[in-house]
Amino acid sequence: MESPLVEIRHLKQHVGQTVAVRGWVRNARTSKTRFIDLRDGSGFVQCVVGAAEAEPEAYELAGKLTQEAAVRVVGVVQQHPRTGAPELLVKGLELIGGSADYPITPKEHGTAFLMENRHLWLRSKRQWAILRVRHTIAKAIRDFFDGDGFTLLDAPILTPSACEGTSTLFGTPYFDEGMAYLSQSGQLYQEPGIAAFGKVYCFGPTFRAEKSKTRRHLTEFWMVEPEMAFAHLEDVMVLGERLVKFIVQRVLEGRREELEILERDLAPLESVLNVEFGRMTYTEAVARLKELGSDINWGEDFGNDDETILMNAYDRPLWVHRFPKAFKAFYMEPDPEDPKLALGADLLAPEGYGEVIGGGERASSLQYLLDQIVHEGLDRADYEWYLDIRKYGSVPHAGFGLGLERAVAWICKLPHVRETAPYPRMLGTLRP
Repeated sequence: MESPLVEIRHLKQHVGQTVAVRGWVRNARTSKTRFIDLRDGSGFVQCVVGAAEAEPEAYELAGKLTQEAAVRVVGVVQQHPRTGAPELLVKGLELIGGSADYPITPKEHGTAFLMENRHLWLRSKRQWAILRVRHTIAKAIRDFFDGDGFTLLDAPILTPSACEGTSTLFGTPYFDEGMAYLSQSGQLYQEPGIAAFGKVYCFGPTFRAEKSKTRRHLTEFWMVEPEMAFAHLEDVMVLGERLVKFIVQRVLEGRREELEILERDLAPLESVLNVEFGRMTYTEAVARLKELGSDINWGEDFGNDDETILMNAYDRPLWVHRFPKAFKAFYMEPDPEDPKLALGADLLAPEGYGEVIGGGERASSLQYLLDQIVHEGLDRADYEWYLDIRKYGSVPHAGFGLGLERAVAWICKLPHVRETAPYPRMLGTLRP
């Protein structure tokens, strides 16, 4: 009878049984007893090939295997004598796909080389761990909103106008309609949805044509954007805190192995679950930054360095709210206590990481938005559909955007967002 095919992640349930495993050779070591480090996408296992236990052809083949060759292994599942982890005592071995001169060897490689070979770099244990965490975060996001009464309302990727300014958009000809733009946010399309569903969200790719070459910027990234009717700035901060805690809890529950591969200190993540997130006005944050040595002045937006300085001095996520209206989007609700300020809030992640959430309360007054469109020099015709929301049953409403890649970078404690996406798009990076 043919041995049952088992995924590596399930081997611990088959100790003492003879099973088959298919996968790729991470490394093969040859001595009197031969060892194969194998992965199948679900996990990793060591295969032990002894001359006494293995078929002669299998033992011979094990001495010729090359990195990334695809194989089928038949063996008895046993526990490693020291770690207790499952391993395979090999009986049979079959070559499915050969591999010669695999370019990414165990030696050190430069980042540029690895990015050029991203399609192969994905196979590394570190990248496997990061992208498995990304998968869990993405699923947690959907589960959170689906379980909280939100309706998914997909926003278009091709849009007729800018959300926050045409200088940061990618344009493309659109038949006889003129120029279309790759969306930089789905938010404006969520706002009409609140009058139909009350609470909505979109979760998909967004694009920014900024020529930013920093460790926190991608030109193509994924963002989840919830929007709520009858909501204010306070609701944004409450919802954002609940979402982040839900995500962190899911990762800690389901991705311990991956975090261990990444050598992630779990204590800072575990503490997130047990504290209230901090809150600080923009004005208070500027004063604190000056104390910490920043040269920022009131009225200036935070740079990456400012966020890093602030969050190296803070041990929990921090909401910074009520920013100067001058550098916030035209649709933000002004602070009724100080019209120079907008009712916006950013959530900054600790350990030196910066913004992972940005949002706030949207202006509900038609006249205010009309004034803002004139002030910003925008074409009213591009926003007539958006203005309709304020003509027919306008209510206070609020929402935010959470950047998936920035959340992955923080939770995995990565130095750069380029490792958080399967195929990152950055300034100067378009292939593969």
